[in-house]
Amino acid sequence: MAKKIKQHSTDQAVPTQAELEVLKILWKHGPSTVRFVHDTLSNNKDVGYTSTLKTMQVMTERGMLKREGTHMSHVYYPLLEETKTLGSILDRFVHSVYNGSVSKLLVAIMNNDTSPEEREKLKELLAKMEKNT
Repeated sequence: MAKKIKQHSTDQAVPTQAELEVLKILWKHGPSTVRFVHDTLSNNKDVGYTSTLKTMQVMTERGMLKREGTHMSHVYYPLLEETKTLGSILDRFVHSVYNGSVSKLLVAIMNNDTSPEEREKLKELLAKMEKNT
């Protein structure tokens, strides 16, 4: 029988893809200005400065970011914890795509061009988890 994962409460906002990209930058680099976030995003895709600014303003309104600074220079801080946020996104994905079954997700991963090295790492992780329980 497939193991079901516990659904976490939705006490925090779930970020959109664009918001998640902003959060990843802030988690990696720490508190940053809109200019820094925009320049970092621009390394991988074509995005306008005003789009980045608007996204970060909306995220502040939604309680995902905190803004501090003087009238000209604003620094944004993430209010969402990385581990908790990514866990919530993963839980939501597993529930919506695999009906909450982690084993179905793992089977899909294993059948999806997983290299022998990756399979071995997964086996080691599972063995380590079994040892710790």
